[in-house]
Amino acid sequence: MQRIISCIWFLSVSSCMVMAQPGRTEGNSEAEWTDMFDRQIHMADPTIVLVDGVYYLSGTDDAGGSDGFKLYSSVNLSDWNYIGLVLKKGEHVFGNRGFWAPQFVKTDDGWVIFYTADEQVAVAAANAVTSPFSQQDVQPLDNSEHNIDPFLFRDDDGNYYLYHVRFDNGNYLWACEFDMDSLKVKPQTLSRCFTVSQPWEKTNAYESVPVMEGPTVVKYRGKYILFYSCNHFMSPDYAVGVAYADSPLGPWRKYEGNPIISTANTNENGPGHGDVFQGKDGELYYVFHTHFSDKRPVPRRTRIVPLTIDTGIDGHLKVTADTSNMLIPRIAMDEKSR
Repeated sequence: MQRIISCIWFLSVSSCMVMAQPGRTEGNSEAEWTDMFDRQIHMADPTIVLVDGVYYLSGTDDAGGSDGFKLYSSVNLSDWNYIGLVLKKGEHVFGNRGFWAPQFVKTDDGWVIFYTADEQVAVAAANAVTSPFSQQDVQPLDNSEHNIDPFLFRDDDGNYYLYHVRFDNGNYLWACEFDMDSLKVKPQTLSRCFTVSQPWEKTNAYESVPVMEGPTVVKYRGKYILFYSCNHFMSPDYAVGVAYADSPLGPWRKYEGNPIISTANTNENGPGHGDVFQGKDGELYYVFHTHFSDKRPVPRRTRIVPLTIDTGIDGHLKVTADTSNMLIPRIAMDEKSR
């Protein structure tokens, strides 16, 4: 998130995919290395959906996030083309500033986008994921208090749950039942997921209140798996962890192997706040952001890693992010030359 606070399928690695190489590599000229670096996607809190064989990427625009949400398209997860703004602040859109953390959801009538603006969660609709999103009723979902980073989950029985962040002497993850007909939360079902309890969740690298944000939920063999990020986004220790439960509203048990994505296994500062999606080959991926460099956090850069969810011989959950095969999304060469 730009402030303090869905499974990915890994395509067969081909020659067009560029693996993560944060430093300069031998064999590249200065001009080639600079061009590769400049073409990186600067999208924080990213999300990816696959529609009719095309991937669509959006997120928080660190370079100009006050206007809405940019949309990119790709057929291979490596080369991306800019489509335009699919949601832009204006008369039929809630919010004036801080457009953060979008999520696209397919409905019977088209598409909706859940997002944050003015530190409130809102939802807008469109006929297609590439169409302009707007609202008939221009207001947030719940203005009772500040809430950000929405993620909508549809269970097998057709019930919906909204995961998000609320402010209370820190940023904490909350969940509730959600009515898709009225596009309203069911306030009587609101519950906080958990608090800080593992050492990685609050370090001393950057002074701040506790921060738990960027929720994404998937279901695997009857278990509800919650991906989340901790620490202030400015911190190099910003990282991704996992919790799981037998019910969409918990109680939650934190994964013993946390964090699954961190500076330690990406070699980049501040990796976190992403989304789980399925690739064309049926494998899982996690898209997330990292700091711009070791020297400065923003504008944040987008990364993608293959993701594996499994259970070990002992029956315990095992979640692995293959950071050794991390992908760096880039603006397509023909797009950059325009």
